[in-house]
Amino acid sequence: MLNIIICGAPGCGKGTQSDLIVGKYNLKHLSTGDLLRKEIAEKSELGITAESYISKGNLVPDEMIINILSKNIEAFDNDINGMILDGFPRTVAQAEALQTMLSNSGKEISTLLDLSVEKDELIDRLLKRGQTSGRSDDNLETIQKRLEVYELQTAPVSDFYKKLGKYAAVDGMGSVEEIFGRIASILDSKK
Repeated sequence: MLNIIICGAPGCGKGTQSDLIVGKYNLKHLSTGDLLRKEIAEKSELGITAESYISKGNLVPDEMIINILSKNIEAFDNDINGMILDGFPRTVAQAEALQTMLSNSGKEISTLLDLSVEKDELIDRLLKRGQTSGRSDDNLETIQKRLEVYELQTAPVSDFYKKLGKYAAVDGMGSVEEIFGRIASILDSKK
């Protein structure tokens, strides 16, 4: 089983690379952002609460994220080779909760892929995406807040996985294909 976490600052290409990884390795893609946007679109109680955090550039509380993710991990098909988590864990507390949740079901994380992209490039990518995505969080003020929150709260997750020997830095600059080539060589060594 190949259970991967893909992380990096907003705009680093997690979603794009996740799609390529899913296609090549037959993994289930679990994006907390997509799961939350689905809840928001359905105007569920969880979605309404989550939107109040997201629209201000803040992280949704751990308990809400863990509950929605747990439901989706339990719904795994047996014909897949593992999963890729995109957008989770974002805090050390979430990483610890994930470890517990997975070990209770006999699973573990294989590696954390950390995509690094220069800050100016991240802002450019997100502003361009905002012109076509319709996402309320792709404006300059919210982008800067999201990058700040990422540095403060999410970056320590990398240290957590470094201590476990399950961390891989990936240069996120260059073409989609170049970046995927770097990722594939890391994942092929984990099989």
